[in-house]
Amino acid sequence: MDWLGPEEWQAVALSLKVAVWATLVSLPLGVVTAVALARWEFPGKQLLNGLVHLPLILPPVVTGYLLLLTFGTRGPLGALLEPLGIVFAFRWTGAALAAGIMAFPLMVRAIRLSVEAVDPKLEQAASTLGASRLWVFGTVTLPLILPGVIAGAILAFAKAMGEFGATITFVSNIPGQTQTLPSAIYAFLQVPGGEASALRLVAVSVVIAMGALLASEWLSRRVAKRVAGT
Repeated sequence: MDWLGPEEWQAVALSLKVAVWATLVSLPLGVVTAVALARWEFPGKQLLNGLVHLPLILPPVVTGYLLLLTFGTRGPLGALLEPLGIVFAFRWTGAALAAGIMAFPLMVRAIRLSVEAVDPKLEQAASTLGASRLWVFGTVTLPLILPGVIAGAILAFAKAMGEFGATITFVSNIPGQTQTLPSAIYAFLQVPGGEASALRLVAVSVVIAMGALLASEWLSRRVAKRVAGT
């Protein structure tokens, strides 16, 4: 990374930090949501499905503005969290929140497809032996859907790395604080002579994205083979 300047490296490091936290924090909720949409029947299920996929349909700027209205220091949730020392607006934590929300539909979709591919009879068989729902999920369902969980997590990570519209609207583009890799590319393209720096960051983005996709395929296949006992 010696060919990256300090500001460029700072943007890459912040993007990695944001993407990792966005993925780790949203993964448990993503698994629960995917299982609920695939297996459970409850009032408002279609509403939940719509809300989960809403970030894919809305313009990212709209999502970022809604986050600013909600989690800004004057927003209903932001005002409650600020006395506790939890601030999202114009902080890297806000970038992680925006990235996690934008990546959440991709994560849920991948995990949901894995859950739907599991034969419900396997879970029913474990239940007839007296196992609780939680035990059935942990010992039967989770190992079978693990390839999908891994794929969903890595896809969410890649999406979080590339998130721009919602992030810049919610936390702005502050170098060293909220300037992620896409924001840095945009900033470099706005100044004369910044094309070289932007091009280097584009190359880094492509490498990270391709690496994430290849890792997702490799890990999913390896886990699938281990689950199948081959």
